[in-house]
Order: sequence, then structure tokens, then C-alpha cells
Amino acid sequence: MTTDLSLLIVDDDEPLRMRLARAMEKRGYAVQAADSVAAGIQMARSRPPAYAVVDLKLGDGNGLDVVSAIRAVRQDARVVMLTGYGNIATAVAAVKAGAVDYLPKPADADDVDRALRAANAAHPAPPDEPMSAERVRWEHIQRVFELCDRNVSETARRLKMHRRTLQRILAKRSPQ
Repeated sequence: MTTDLSLLIVDDDEPLRMRLARAMEKRGYAVQAADSVAAGIQMARSRPPAYAVVDLKLGDGNGLDVVSAIRAVRQDARVVMLTGYGNIATAVAAVKAGAVDYLPKPADADDVDRALRAANAAHPAPPDEPMSAERVRWEHIQRVFELCDRNVSETARRLKMHRRTLQRILAKRSPQ
């Protein structure tokens, strides 16, 4: 485990970003914060962090680009993806890009700290409850959406549903 506690937080939600930065500083991290993909990539390249917390959806793009940039300059960096739009397809994409964990918002600082410091071999405990039928349906739609490169028309055609119906489903948060 590295003794370097440099942490990059990339999130466009300013109150969350600032609150998480303060909480992580209290835990001993040297925090730098960014509010966009461009700023996150620039900070990662200028001062490669040992740890990072990156939001998936940012105002100027996808947080996966920041994860890839961090991994390009520092292979041993531990990156946690944080998002309010969690689904299996984006979790898989985050892990493929180099994230070590994927946490849904709202995640508290203790959860983030645990995920950042977890041993590489540590596996999360299985859930106590299986996914609801609504959640399974939502996950399937998200997976097909990702397979269609986030093309709504193509996804709707493959799922045999109206495009506007699909747009309404995609605009909602995931069911529990």
C-alpha cells in the first residue's frame, strides 16, 4: 500500500465535491478537486494522484475519460467511480477503464475511504436482497443502450419499444 495520499476528486456537483474534499482531508488525504473532464485530466497529468474519486457524468463529458487519463500516467492509482446513474453496464466499463470500485451516490466519505484503501483482493459482500424485477428490466435496457453506443433510436428498435418511451425510462433514476 502506498504512503502517498494524494487524492483527485472530479465531480461537477460543487456542494458534494467540497464536502467530500473536506472529509477526505480530515482522513489524511492531500486533496485536489476538479469540476470537469478537462480539468480532471489536466490535474491528473500535472500531478498524478495515488487515489481518485471520479463522477461518471460530468458537464463536459464522461468521467471514464478521466479514469483512463489517470491510469495512463499512474498505473498504481486506485480510482473509485462515483455516480447517481449506476448500472451494470457502466460499472463494467468503469472497471475496464481502470476503476477499482464503483459507488452509487450518495456515498459517504467512510464508504469512499474504505473503497480507496481496500486491499486488491478484497471483494464486496454479496447483497442481502436480490434485484427487483424493475431493477433487472432497467439493467437490461441500460446494457442494450451501452451496446448500441448510447444510440436511443437503435436501442429502441432492438428492444422493440417506442423511442419516446425509452427516452423517458433512460431519464429516470434506477429503481432499487
